[in-house]
Amino acid sequence: MKSIILSTRLILVLLSATSLLSFKCHSSPSGTTSAPDVSNKIPVSSFLSEKDFNTLFPLHDNFYSYAAFIKAINQLGAIKVKITRRSASVFQIIRTDKTTGKSTIVRQDADWNESWAKAKPDTSYTIDYSAFCSAGDLQTNKKELASFFAQIAHETRHGENGKYNDGLMLMHEVNTALTYVADNDDYPAVKGKKYYGRGPMQISYNGNYGYASTCIFGDKNVLLSNPDLVQNDPVVAFKTAIYFWMTPQSPKPSAHDVMTGKWQPSAADKAAGRTPGFGMTINIVNGQIECNKGDNMPNMNDRIGFYQHFLKLLGVRDPNCACSCGTMKPYAYN
Repeated sequence: MKSIILSTRLILVLLSATSLLSFKCHSSPSGTTSAPDVSNKIPVSSFLSEKDFNTLFPLHDNFYSYAAFIKAINQLGAIKVKITRRSASVFQIIRTDKTTGKSTIVRQDADWNESWAKAKPDTSYTIDYSAFCSAGDLQTNKKELASFFAQIAHETRHGENGKYNDGLMLMHEVNTALTYVADNDDYPAVKGKKYYGRGPMQISYNGNYGYASTCIFGDKNVLLSNPDLVQNDPVVAFKTAIYFWMTPQSPKPSAHDVMTGKWQPSAADKAAGRTPGFGMTINIVNGQIECNKGDNMPNMNDRIGFYQHFLKLLGVRDPNCACSCGTMKPYAYN
């Protein structure tokens, strides 16, 4: 995730075949996902076993274990955040721990109560992290999981052998010399810290670390002060990837909403060639680098290859896949 640079006050924030894996699919008790609430939630652990995970990622580093992945899903699933924007760039974030029912304001910009900020109607949305790959429809869950796995496999592969078995190998990007620091009043860089790509989604830049930390921990300083936590704690690493997948970065939608059919393109999106499908998740993850450059971009095609590979292994089809972002314009930040 190297193309997302959050500047000050920036509007913030991813084959019909016999399955090669054995799945024991069942519904969990009714639970809360994203608003509106959805019953008959299907947890990831009910259709993805440790054996399945190891088949999907046969060369994965031990750091990226199945146990850490499921623990990250469960722990982050206990959190939901309500993000409200006033005027163009004034934010309030309320974080709720569903295990206690306690809601806390974890960010409220200094201008929140200024009259000019109140002059226009607020816009808000709620992200319930328990909705990650856990809708009531198993096929949707598998397709979303294949898409998520494709993105993190590409971001963390070590080499490219065409077999799509080399994902989840790197904990951080190879070149750690760059600091990835950008001016940001809300999430300022800590002196001496580097914010290069770490974790499954290669989260980069101090703005992204601070925003992720606010949502995940309720404290921006956890990851701003200790970005190495993402490469040293596998549960935190997976949490940052799930956070990125689930959290819209306006004007971008969330990859989750794209893959579950909740996002529908606006007139501006349609004019820019942005359509629902896997290609749109590439636009979200790394659009400025890989999209609107034709269908021969190697990195884009590697992501598509991983997606098609995982679809097959998970025993699910995406026959109408809009997989390419070759003619999609990337989003521009103002």
